Amino acid sequence: MKNKTIEKEHLFSLSFVLSRVLTSGVIMSIEKNESELKGLEKSIAKLSGKRYVSLFNSYTGAVHAALWGQDIVYGSQARLEEPIEQERKFVNWLGVELTQDASSPLGFTRLAVGWNNLNDLERLLEPSGEQAAVQVFDFTPLGFGPAAAIATNSELAWKKAERLKIFGAFDLQTMWTQEESEPELQPAAQFNYRLSPLVAACVKLSLLRRNRGHED
Repeated sequence: MKNKTIEKEHLFSLSFVLSRVLTSGVIMSIEKNESELKGLEKSIAKLSGKRYVSLFNSYTGAVHAALWGQDIVYGSQARLEEPIEQERKFVNWLGVELTQDASSPLGFTRLAVGWNNLNDLERLLEPSGEQAAVQVFDFTPLGFGPAAAIATNSELAWKKAERLKIFGAFDLQTMWTQEESEPELQPAAQFNYRLSPLVAACVKLSLLRRNRGHED
């Protein structure tokens, strides 16, 4: 999803979140108990009604994970609802063929989250028509930097999504325990898709403060 210029009426909201986060001492971290990433995951899980959430530092990273998590890989087909050009190009790069065959399940549903719709997320997420097994959120329009997530009720899809990330949940577990976990889910290559805790903190605070007025 393309990142649009932040409108003037939303600059105060953005600066408020930035000032709150920057004075909280949040920094980059790959600690296994890093709290900002977990906090954002919980916020998205509550918002979406899904059990599992995986965070990414780009929208394309989340799209990659949504497909990979469902075994939609090179040589497979996927159906997307009105795919944008960015999605067409990236899915083609992955070697996945887009199809309009209605018998194929949706690869994912998507929602770009920005200041213009932040207070309407519950309504926008209400079931209306066909639902996919994976929901992709693009938080880049909030203006804190590229940020996205997938939400799903499939534990396997979540595990595969986390495996796709360098320093995902399973990599961190291996670092701290020195024991590999479920190596059969390891992809051929991993990607630098890990979201910055600083950006995660900004997105989390924005979600927590939606539908509320500005506070000093």
